[in-house]
Amino acid sequence: MEGFNYPVVLEPQAEGGFMATFPDVPEAITQGEDEDEALLVAVDALETALSFYVEARRPLPVPSRPHQGQPTVSPSALECAKLGVYRAMMEQGIKKAELARRLGWHMPQVDRLFDLRHASRLEQIEAAARALGRHLEVRVA
Repeated sequence: MEGFNYPVVLEPQAEGGFMATFPDVPEAITQGEDEDEALLVAVDALETALSFYVEARRPLPVPSRPHQGQPTVSPSALECAKLGVYRAMMEQGIKKAELARRLGWHMPQVDRLFDLRHASRLEQIEAAARALGRHLEVRVA
């Protein structure tokens, strides 16, 4: 399964600063005063754009391979875990109602699980992954 490390294009702007865009996630656009700030705010832009895919029940874009020296950005670890469960659900053709049934949860609990702005507990994400025949792996790189 692919991760969520997306290549970023940083373009200097005539008025100053840098615009950050994602070739694989065209909805994610932001800018910063310098390259570091543009990459920092790019995380939020990426998370916001990926949340649109989840809300619309669309498949998540697969990150392309970055060019030599091209920066990449990933959502936070918690969001990556949620997105991984969402991707597994989509791959298996499972609806939220079926996941709720498998977990013995109410629908609002499943909705919160896929809300990237909600601070879900890791145990909940692990339970959802198990209900889909998957497991979470945590690594520090």
